[in-house]
Amino acid sequence: MERILDIITQKMQGAFAAAGYDASFGRVTVSNRPDLCEYQCNGALSAAKQYKCAPIQIAKAVVANLNAEDYDLVEAVMPGFINLKLSGSFLQKYLEEMRTVSDFGVEKCGEGKTVVVDYGGPNVAKPLHIGHLRSAIIGESMKRIYKFFGYHTIGDIHLGDWGLQMGLIVAGLQEQQPDLPYFDPDFTGEYPAEPPFTLSELEQIYPAASARKKVDEAFAEKAHIATYELQNGRPGYRAIWKHIMNVSLSDIRKIYDNLDVHFESWLGESDADPFIPAMIDDMKAKGCAMESNGALVFPVAQEGDKKEMPPCILIKSDGAVLYDTTELATMVQRMQEFHPDKMLYLADKRQSLHFEQVFRAAHMCGIVNDKTELEFLGFGTMNGADGKPFKTRDGGVMRLEQLIADITDFVRAKVVENQIVAPEDVEETTKKIAMAALKYGDLSNQPTKDYIFDMDRFAAFEGNTGPYILYTIVRIKSILAKYGAWENLPIQVPANNYAKELMLAITKFAPTMESALKSSAPNLICAYIYELAGAVNKFYHETRILGEENEDLKAGYIALIALAKRALEQSIYLLGFSAPDKM
Repeated sequence: MERILDIITQKMQGAFAAAGYDASFGRVTVSNRPDLCEYQCNGALSAAKQYKCAPIQIAKAVVANLNAEDYDLVEAVMPGFINLKLSGSFLQKYLEEMRTVSDFGVEKCGEGKTVVVDYGGPNVAKPLHIGHLRSAIIGESMKRIYKFFGYHTIGDIHLGDWGLQMGLIVAGLQEQQPDLPYFDPDFTGEYPAEPPFTLSELEQIYPAASARKKVDEAFAEKAHIATYELQNGRPGYRAIWKHIMNVSLSDIRKIYDNLDVHFESWLGESDADPFIPAMIDDMKAKGCAMESNGALVFPVAQEGDKKEMPPCILIKSDGAVLYDTTELATMVQRMQEFHPDKMLYLADKRQSLHFEQVFRAAHMCGIVNDKTELEFLGFGTMNGADGKPFKTRDGGVMRLEQLIADITDFVRAKVVENQIVAPEDVEETTKKIAMAALKYGDLSNQPTKDYIFDMDRFAAFEGNTGPYILYTIVRIKSILAKYGAWENLPIQVPANNYAKELMLAITKFAPTMESALKSSAPNLICAYIYELAGAVNKFYHETRILGEENEDLKAGYIALIALAKRALEQSIYLLGFSAPDKM
């Protein structure tokens, strides 16, 4: 289905051509003066230079060739602007098509294509903290947006399960329990089925070992050796690693489930490890990798670089592989197993240099072909009221589980105090409102920007917030429930200006989704539904809907708000949350 702006532009271009001017001057834009008109064309001003005549003369000639039935207003004004307001019949036909076609007529540009969305990125054995929030929320939204456009989508959590933190845990555990069979190189029996630690104990081992590494060189060396031996298959260390994975993953899954964030692939750096040897051999054969001070590096600097571009370090002098290596090997694995047309990576924007290095290396050595798109979506930080990265009251990094609990408790108190729903519906309603508050509060910001986490503002039922959007949807649901059968009612010509404003807002659905996809910007969807919700509420307050005595007119009102509800519900699904039935 064509976008409404494209249809209007085609008509304008036809009018320019019919008046004897180049059709390319007929580009139409949304008006920057909505008090004067809805759309405008400034092409006559540019055409005047080429045709050496007054722009108002050109504008009047073009207007004379436009079909007046398409517009409530079509006028040429000094010095040569063409102002347009669409007719109600034009909007009625367009929205009726939106109502009846699949997915509002959005073109499925991703059919036959696969995209891997790399988001999440938690390190096992370490609790998820608020630094993981934006990756999860933005990544899940982008994955849903891609799927909406027809892509085969694979969300990959990309676990950090193979680096130095594993060696630190092994070394730390050995310090605590040296007699465990995992540390006996001569042990030949079956290793214990039960892990030698609980989740809480595991989460204490790592930070203690990490802190010790900074002040104890001998312990740091021991951890590096343990990492190397783990990666090279030492049985006891591999057994410990499996225990770490089993204990950690159940907790990680639970927290992501609570966020309604889901992954199709639960692969980690360890899964890419088997691909490393062949990849390194191929890089050496192609002359891409070379030795430098005992390490193996991949130079990625190019002529014309305006900033220093360090090489990717593939293998350290002690034989250990690094983040760059597993990142590239993960690409090899994905290309072989998923054959993606695109890989989208989400991480803190401060990792931009790392991804630029890795992307260059992947193209230079042929891991990906020229048609495979690699994109890094770097996001800003969530900050406290002081403008600094959000902390707990005692100054520590807040666990993600705690943040979810805090905003849920905050919303529950409001739901109970205001008696929003019956007692038996409190928990389900609270969870949906809390998720809307948290996710909309994050996603309404441009991904690359830092933002202030403000629970009072995010959970407010008024203003540009998730709960306000939900309240609008619930209000429509209530009206539709009172009306009765509404599913097949056709869209009618707008009966008043408030209905027309709502219709114009709905027409922006497809172009907004396309822009969000193209720009990797879910915040554009937030801006759209805030505008749409505002139009719905204005229409509701200024129009007697259920009280309208004319049944045909009432049916038209119902059809219109029903379409608005569908657009709002589809939008919030793409953002990663849903609306309750009552509120």
